[in-house]
Amino acid sequence: MALLDLEQGGLVRATGHSPSGPGRAAVVYRVAPESGHVVGVDIGRRSIRVAVADLDGSIVARHDEPNRCRSGSALIHTVGDAVGRAVASAGLAPAEVAATVVGTPGVPDARTGTVHRAPNLPGWERKGLLHSLAERLRAHGSDLVVENDANLCAVGEHALGAALRVDVLVYLTVGTGVGMGVLVGGKLFRGAHGAAGEIADLPAGARASGARAHRPGPMEDIASAHAIVARCRTLGLSARSAREVFLSAADGDPVALRVVEEEAAHLAHVVAAVTAVLDPGLIVLGGGIGSNAALLAAPMRRALAATTAFAPEIVAGQLGPEAVLASAVTTALGTARELAFERREPRRTAARA
Repeated sequence: MALLDLEQGGLVRATGHSPSGPGRAAVVYRVAPESGHVVGVDIGRRSIRVAVADLDGSIVARHDEPNRCRSGSALIHTVGDAVGRAVASAGLAPAEVAATVVGTPGVPDARTGTVHRAPNLPGWERKGLLHSLAERLRAHGSDLVVENDANLCAVGEHALGAALRVDVLVYLTVGTGVGMGVLVGGKLFRGAHGAAGEIADLPAGARASGARAHRPGPMEDIASAHAIVARCRTLGLSARSAREVFLSAADGDPVALRVVEEEAAHLAHVVAAVTAVLDPGLIVLGGGIGSNAALLAAPMRRALAATTAFAPEIVAGQLGPEAVLASAVTTALGTARELAFERREPRRTAARA
Protein backbone atom coordinates (compact mmCIF):
# COMPACT_ATOMS: atom_id res chain seq x y z
CA MET A 1 0.00 0.00 0.00
CA ALA A 2 2.88 2.39 0.79
CA LEU A 3 4.46 1.82 -2.64
CA LEU A 4 1.08 2.27 -4.29
CA ASP A 5 0.71 5.63 -2.58
CA LEU A 6 4.19 6.65 -3.75
CA GLU A 7 3.38 5.54 -7.29
CA GLN A 8 0.12 7.47 -7.31
CA GLY A 9 2.01 10.49 -6.01
CA GLY A 10 4.44 10.26 -8.94
CA LEU A 11 7.47 9.57 -6.74
CA VAL A 12 8.18 6.01 -7.92
CA ARG A 13 7.53 4.06 -11.09
CA ALA A 14 7.13 0.33 -11.69
CA THR A 15 9.89 -0.91 -14.02
CA GLY A 16 9.18 -4.65 -14.16
CA HIS A 17 9.12 -7.76 -12.03
CA SER A 18 11.77 -9.65 -10.11
CA PRO A 19 12.91 -13.05 -11.47
CA SER A 20 10.18 -15.62 -10.96
CA GLY A 21 10.40 -17.94 -7.96
CA PRO A 22 7.96 -19.41 -5.48
CA GLY A 23 4.78 -17.34 -5.39
CA ARG A 24 4.02 -14.24 -7.39
CA ALA A 25 6.87 -12.18 -8.86
CA ALA A 26 7.52 -8.94 -6.98
CA VAL A 27 7.09 -5.62 -8.74
CA VAL A 28 10.33 -3.63 -9.07
CA TYR A 29 10.12 0.14 -8.53
CA ARG A 30 12.55 3.01 -8.98
CA VAL A 31 12.39 6.71 -8.19
CA ALA A 32 10.58 8.60 -10.93
CA PRO A 33 13.25 10.82 -12.54
CA GLU A 34 10.86 13.72 -13.10
CA SER A 35 9.75 13.81 -9.44
CA GLY A 36 12.54 16.23 -8.58
CA HIS A 37 15.61 18.04 -9.91
CA VAL A 38 18.96 19.13 -8.54
CA VAL A 39 21.60 21.71 -9.41
CA GLY A 40 25.36 21.29 -9.26
CA VAL A 41 27.73 24.28 -9.42
CA ASP A 42 31.49 24.34 -9.94
CA ILE A 43 33.12 27.67 -9.06
CA GLY A 44 36.62 27.68 -10.50
CA ARG A 45 39.25 30.33 -10.98
CA ARG A 46 38.71 30.39 -14.74
CA SER A 47 35.14 29.20 -15.21
CA ILE A 48 31.74 28.71 -13.62
CA ARG A 49 29.81 25.58 -14.55
CA VAL A 50 26.21 24.73 -13.72
CA ALA A 51 24.27 21.54 -14.41
CA VAL A 52 20.63 20.64 -13.74
CA ALA A 53 19.81 16.95 -13.38
CA ASP A 54 16.73 14.83 -12.77
CA LEU A 55 16.61 12.21 -10.02
CA ASP A 56 18.09 9.62 -12.39
CA GLY A 57 21.18 11.80 -12.60
CA SER A 58 20.55 12.66 -16.25
CA ILE A 59 21.66 16.20 -17.12
CA VAL A 60 18.70 18.16 -18.48
CA ALA A 61 20.37 21.59 -18.75
CA ARG A 62 23.88 23.01 -18.67
CA HIS A 63 25.37 26.50 -18.46
CA ASP A 64 29.10 27.36 -18.55
CA GLU A 65 30.74 30.76 -18.61
CA PRO A 66 34.18 32.27 -17.95
CA ASN A 67 34.87 33.56 -14.47
CA ARG A 68 35.96 37.17 -14.96
CA CYS A 69 34.84 38.31 -11.51
CA ARG A 70 37.14 40.52 -9.50
CA SER A 71 35.09 40.70 -6.30
CA GLY A 72 33.05 38.42 -4.10
CA SER A 73 29.88 40.37 -4.82
CA ALA A 74 30.38 40.04 -8.57
CA LEU A 75 30.93 36.31 -8.24
CA ILE A 76 27.76 35.85 -6.17
CA HIS A 77 25.80 37.75 -8.82
CA THR A 78 27.35 35.74 -11.66
CA VAL A 79 26.73 32.38 -9.99
CA GLY A 80 23.14 33.33 -9.19
CA ASP A 81 22.48 34.38 -12.78
CA ALA A 82 24.13 31.21 -14.14
CA VAL A 83 21.97 28.99 -11.93
CA GLY A 84 18.87 30.94 -12.93
CA ARG A 85 19.64 30.50 -16.64
CA ALA A 86 20.28 26.78 -16.26
CA VAL A 87 17.06 26.21 -14.29
CA ALA A 88 15.04 28.20 -16.83
CA SER A 89 16.69 26.32 -19.70
CA ALA A 90 15.52 23.06 -18.11
CA GLY A 91 11.97 24.38 -18.22
CA LEU A 92 11.69 24.32 -14.43
CA ALA A 93 10.18 26.65 -11.89
CA PRO A 94 12.55 27.52 -9.03
CA ALA A 95 10.46 25.51 -6.55
CA GLU A 96 11.09 22.35 -8.59
CA VAL A 97 14.76 22.33 -7.61
CA ALA A 98 15.12 20.17 -4.50
CA ALA A 99 18.85 20.59 -3.77
CA THR A 100 21.76 22.71 -4.93
CA VAL A 101 25.40 21.83 -4.20
CA VAL A 102 28.17 24.35 -4.87
CA GLY A 103 31.82 23.31 -5.10
CA THR A 104 34.43 25.96 -4.33
CA PRO A 105 38.11 26.19 -3.44
CA GLY A 106 38.78 26.87 0.23
CA VAL A 107 37.20 25.95 3.55
CA PRO A 108 33.51 26.93 3.86
CA ASP A 109 32.56 28.02 7.39
CA ALA A 110 28.78 27.92 7.90
CA ARG A 111 28.88 29.76 11.23
CA THR A 112 30.54 32.92 9.92
CA GLY A 113 29.45 32.50 6.31
CA THR A 114 33.08 32.76 5.24
CA VAL A 115 35.27 30.79 2.85
CA HIS A 116 38.77 30.54 4.29
CA ARG A 117 41.88 29.82 2.22
CA ALA A 118 40.58 30.78 -1.23
CA PRO A 119 43.23 33.29 -2.38
CA ASN A 120 42.73 32.54 -6.09
CA LEU A 121 39.16 33.91 -6.04
CA PRO A 122 39.30 37.69 -5.44
CA GLY A 123 37.07 38.80 -2.58
CA TRP A 124 35.81 35.27 -1.90
CA GLU A 125 37.07 35.27 1.70
CA ARG A 126 34.86 38.16 2.79
CA LYS A 127 33.07 37.47 6.07
CA GLY A 128 29.39 36.67 5.59
CA LEU A 129 29.79 36.02 1.88
CA LEU A 130 28.23 32.54 2.03
CA HIS A 131 25.14 33.96 3.69
CA SER A 132 24.83 36.34 0.74
CA LEU A 133 25.29 33.45 -1.69
CA ALA A 134 22.57 31.48 0.10
CA GLU A 135 20.24 34.47 -0.08
CA ARG A 136 20.97 34.90 -3.81
CA LEU A 137 20.28 31.23 -4.57
CA ARG A 138 17.29 31.07 -2.25
CA ALA A 139 15.13 32.31 -5.12
CA HIS A 140 15.64 28.87 -6.64
CA GLY A 141 13.91 27.23 -3.71
CA SER A 142 16.34 24.47 -2.83
CA ASP A 143 18.44 23.09 -0.03
CA LEU A 144 21.91 24.62 -0.40
CA VAL A 145 25.23 22.99 0.44
CA VAL A 146 28.58 24.69 -0.19
CA GLU A 147 31.47 22.22 -0.14
CA ASN A 148 35.20 22.28 -0.77
CA ASP A 149 35.86 21.21 -4.36
CA ALA A 150 38.47 18.55 -3.51
CA ASN A 151 36.10 17.04 -0.93
CA LEU A 152 33.41 16.80 -3.58
CA CYS A 153 35.79 15.13 -6.00
CA ALA A 154 36.76 12.53 -3.41
CA VAL A 155 33.08 11.72 -2.93
CA GLY A 156 32.50 11.63 -6.69
CA GLU A 157 35.43 9.33 -7.47
CA HIS A 158 34.29 7.02 -4.67
CA ALA A 159 30.72 6.91 -6.02
CA LEU A 160 31.32 7.01 -9.77
CA GLY A 161 34.98 6.78 -10.70
CA ALA A 162 38.39 5.41 -9.84
CA ALA A 163 37.80 4.68 -6.15
CA LEU A 164 34.75 2.41 -6.06
CA ARG A 165 34.68 0.32 -2.88
CA VAL A 166 37.88 1.94 -1.50
CA ASP A 167 37.39 2.60 2.23
CA VAL A 168 40.32 4.98 2.83
CA LEU A 169 40.84 7.34 -0.09
CA VAL A 170 42.80 10.50 -0.79
CA TYR A 171 41.92 12.70 -3.76
CA LEU A 172 44.82 15.00 -4.60
CA THR A 173 43.98 17.93 -6.87
CA VAL A 174 46.71 20.11 -8.38
CA GLY A 175 46.08 23.04 -10.68
CA THR A 176 45.82 26.77 -10.01
CA GLY A 177 46.03 25.70 -6.36
CA VAL A 178 46.55 22.44 -4.52
CA GLY A 179 44.05 20.61 -2.35
CA MET A 180 43.01 17.25 -1.00
CA GLY A 181 39.81 15.41 -0.12
CA VAL A 182 39.86 12.51 2.34
CA LEU A 183 37.41 9.65 2.80
CA VAL A 184 37.77 7.38 5.85
CA GLY A 185 35.50 4.37 6.08
CA GLY A 186 33.91 5.57 2.86
CA LYS A 187 32.81 8.81 4.56
CA LEU A 188 34.10 12.32 3.96
CA PHE A 189 36.53 13.44 6.66
CA ARG A 190 36.62 17.21 7.22
CA GLY A 191 38.48 17.49 10.52
CA ALA A 192 37.66 19.66 13.51
CA HIS A 193 37.49 22.93 11.56
CA GLY A 194 36.61 21.67 8.09
CA ALA A 195 40.23 22.13 7.04
CA ALA A 196 41.32 18.51 6.62
CA GLY A 197 43.10 18.31 3.28
CA GLU A 198 44.38 21.89 3.19
CA ILE A 199 47.76 20.69 1.97
CA ALA A 200 48.75 24.12 0.66
CA ASP A 201 49.94 24.81 4.20
CA LEU A 202 52.27 21.80 4.42
CA PRO A 203 55.92 22.78 5.05
CA ALA A 204 57.99 22.85 1.87
CA GLY A 205 61.29 24.45 2.75
CA ALA A 206 61.95 28.07 3.64
CA ARG A 207 59.35 30.64 2.59
CA ALA A 208 60.40 33.22 0.06
CA SER A 209 61.50 36.53 1.54
CA GLY A 210 58.53 38.86 2.02
CA ALA A 211 55.89 36.15 1.40
CA ARG A 212 52.62 36.73 3.24
CA ALA A 213 51.46 33.98 5.57
CA HIS A 214 49.12 31.53 3.79
CA ARG A 215 49.28 33.55 0.52
CA PRO A 216 49.77 30.99 -0.97
CA GLY A 217 50.77 28.20 1.42
CA PRO A 218 54.28 26.74 1.20
CA MET A 219 53.28 23.64 -0.77
CA GLU A 220 51.09 25.59 -3.18
CA ASP A 221 53.99 27.98 -3.66
CA ILE A 222 56.13 25.21 -5.17
CA ALA A 223 53.64 22.74 -6.67
CA SER A 224 50.91 24.79 -8.38
CA ALA A 225 50.65 25.48 -12.11
CA HIS A 226 52.24 28.91 -11.72
CA ALA A 227 55.22 27.39 -9.91
CA ILE A 228 55.77 24.82 -12.67
CA VAL A 229 55.82 27.49 -15.37
CA ALA A 230 58.14 29.70 -13.31
CA ARG A 231 60.54 26.80 -12.69
CA CYS A 232 60.71 26.01 -16.41
CA ARG A 233 61.60 29.59 -17.21
CA THR A 234 64.43 29.62 -14.67
CA LEU A 235 65.84 26.57 -16.46
CA GLY A 236 65.64 28.26 -19.86
CA LEU A 237 62.50 26.64 -21.26
CA SER A 238 59.83 29.09 -22.39
CA ALA A 239 56.33 27.92 -21.44
CA ARG A 240 53.09 29.85 -21.19
CA SER A 241 51.22 27.24 -19.15
CA ALA A 242 51.71 24.07 -17.13
CA ARG A 243 49.89 22.23 -19.92
CA GLU A 244 52.67 23.23 -22.33
CA VAL A 245 55.27 21.93 -19.87
CA PHE A 246 53.61 18.51 -19.67
CA LEU A 247 53.19 18.34 -23.45
CA SER A 248 56.91 19.07 -23.83
CA ALA A 249 57.72 16.41 -21.25
CA ALA A 250 55.59 13.89 -23.15
CA ASP A 251 57.66 14.75 -26.25
CA GLY A 252 60.86 14.03 -24.34
CA ASP A 253 62.15 17.55 -23.68
CA PRO A 254 64.82 17.12 -20.97
CA VAL A 255 64.08 20.39 -19.15
CA ALA A 256 60.37 19.71 -19.05
CA LEU A 257 61.03 16.15 -17.85
CA ARG A 258 63.22 17.52 -15.06
CA VAL A 259 60.47 19.90 -13.96
CA VAL A 260 57.91 17.07 -14.02
CA GLU A 261 60.24 14.94 -11.88
CA GLU A 262 60.53 17.80 -9.40
CA GLU A 263 56.75 18.22 -9.33
CA ALA A 264 56.36 14.49 -8.72
CA ALA A 265 58.80 14.75 -5.80
CA HIS A 266 56.75 17.58 -4.26
CA LEU A 267 53.55 15.57 -4.58
CA ALA A 268 55.26 12.47 -3.19
CA HIS A 269 56.20 14.55 -0.14
CA VAL A 270 52.50 15.25 0.38
CA VAL A 271 51.51 11.62 -0.12
CA ALA A 272 54.23 10.41 2.27
CA ALA A 273 52.95 12.71 5.01
CA VAL A 274 49.36 11.63 4.44
CA THR A 275 50.32 7.96 4.30
CA ALA A 276 52.08 8.17 7.65
CA VAL A 277 48.84 9.39 9.25
CA LEU A 278 45.99 7.79 7.28
CA ASP A 279 47.49 4.80 5.41
CA PRO A 280 45.15 5.32 2.42
CA GLY A 281 44.32 2.47 0.09
CA LEU A 282 44.41 4.72 -2.98
CA ILE A 283 45.62 8.13 -4.14
CA VAL A 284 43.52 9.62 -6.95
CA LEU A 285 45.16 12.44 -8.92
CA GLY A 286 42.99 15.20 -10.38
CA GLY A 287 43.03 18.83 -11.42
CA GLY A 288 44.73 20.33 -14.45
CA ILE A 289 48.16 19.11 -13.37
CA GLY A 290 47.09 16.01 -11.48
CA SER A 291 45.36 14.75 -14.63
CA ASN A 292 48.85 14.07 -16.02
CA ALA A 293 49.10 10.87 -14.01
CA ALA A 294 50.79 9.08 -16.91
CA LEU A 295 53.83 11.32 -16.37
CA LEU A 296 53.59 11.88 -12.62
CA ALA A 297 52.68 8.49 -11.14
CA ALA A 298 55.91 6.61 -11.89
CA PRO A 299 58.31 9.24 -10.45
CA MET A 300 55.96 9.67 -7.47
CA ARG A 301 56.17 5.93 -6.79
CA ARG A 302 59.98 6.04 -6.99
CA ALA A 303 60.13 8.92 -4.53
CA LEU A 304 57.68 7.20 -2.18
CA ALA A 305 59.64 3.95 -2.23
CA ALA A 306 62.49 5.78 -0.52
CA THR A 307 60.32 7.09 2.32
CA THR A 308 57.64 4.52 3.16
CA ALA A 309 57.10 0.77 3.00
CA PHE A 310 53.34 1.27 2.64
CA ALA A 311 53.09 3.40 -0.49
CA PRO A 312 49.49 3.47 -1.77
CA GLU A 313 48.54 2.90 -5.38
CA ILE A 314 48.39 6.12 -7.43
CA VAL A 315 45.83 6.44 -10.23
CA ALA A 316 44.29 9.11 -12.42
CA GLY A 317 40.80 10.29 -11.60
CA GLN A 318 38.14 9.07 -14.00
CA LEU A 319 35.83 12.10 -13.82
CA GLY A 320 38.30 14.40 -15.57
CA PRO A 321 37.73 18.16 -15.85
CA GLU A 322 34.05 17.63 -14.98
CA ALA A 323 34.94 16.11 -11.60
CA VAL A 324 33.70 18.94 -9.37
CA LEU A 325 30.46 19.43 -11.30
CA ALA A 326 29.67 15.70 -11.56
CA SER A 327 30.40 15.26 -7.86
CA ALA A 328 28.23 18.25 -6.91
CA VAL A 329 25.32 16.73 -8.84
CA THR A 330 25.91 13.33 -7.23
CA THR A 331 25.92 14.86 -3.75
CA ALA A 332 22.78 16.86 -4.47
CA LEU A 333 20.98 13.74 -5.68
CA GLY A 334 21.47 12.06 -2.30
CA THR A 335 19.67 14.94 -0.59
CA ALA A 336 16.97 15.30 -3.23
CA ARG A 337 15.97 11.64 -3.20
CA GLU A 338 15.47 11.78 0.54
CA LEU A 339 13.38 14.93 0.21
CA ALA A 340 11.23 13.34 -2.50
CA PHE A 341 10.23 10.52 -0.19
CA GLU A 342 9.78 12.74 2.83
CA ARG A 343 7.24 14.76 0.80
CA ARG A 344 8.04 17.95 2.51
CA GLU A 345 8.81 21.48 1.44
CA PRO A 346 12.54 22.04 0.76
CA ARG A 347 14.17 23.72 3.73
CA ARG A 348 16.38 26.69 3.02
CA THR A 349 19.72 26.78 4.72
CA ALA A 350 22.84 28.84 4.67
CA ALA A 351 25.92 27.07 3.37
CA ARG A 352 27.35 24.28 5.45
CA ALA A 353 30.94 23.17 5.37
